[in-house]
Amino acid sequence: MSRVCDVCGKGVSVGRQIARRGLAKSKGGVGLKTTGVTKRVFRPNLQSVRVLDGARTRRLRVCTACIRSGRIRKAP
Repeated sequence: MSRVCDVCGKGVSVGRQIARRGLAKSKGGVGLKTTGVTKRVFRPNLQSVRVLDGARTRRLRVCTACIRSGRIRKAP
């Protein structure tokens, strides 16, 4: 099962997590130092929802942004 929204196509995106140490200059320190950069994954918030598709109902994996914006009609 893929981690992709069936309505808008939003999927997994890749980024970095930066580890820092030290005290910021604005707080009286000598500045923040980067100690490591780690790859990380941003996953969409997918929910399994029963959706009205014409006359029948289907179960789709939909992101919460599509549910909130009203792009789908939930089945009763």
